[in-house]
Amino acid sequence: MPEHDGGKRLGAGELGVEPGERATLVQFSSAFCQPCRATRRTLSEVAAMVDGVTHVEIDAEDHLPLVRELGVRQTPTVLVLDADGRIVRRATGQPRRADVIAALGRAVA
Repeated sequence: MPEHDGGKRLGAGELGVEPGERATLVQFSSAFCQPCRATRRTLSEVAAMVDGVTHVEIDAEDHLPLVRELGVRQTPTVLVLDADGRIVRRATGQPRRADVIAALGRAVA
């Protein structure tokens, strides 16, 4: 998962739920996106393995202003947020479990 140096912070207002205590996996999805389903499973499983990590799925079509602000161009797009809500990693396409775990390692360090 590549780094993202946007400095942008996301909180409950943008996410629609409280972010994770240690990190948050944010997934932008769309209704007919097949890789989004597999990404949802992967991120949910990883979040369940690590205390204080939350997985949040956002429907891109229902949140167009946020999608535009963050430059989301395809689904799935995954953002890894640290405990302060800062974006520390960003990836498009279906991530591998190992990459998600590695990105979380950086977020919770």
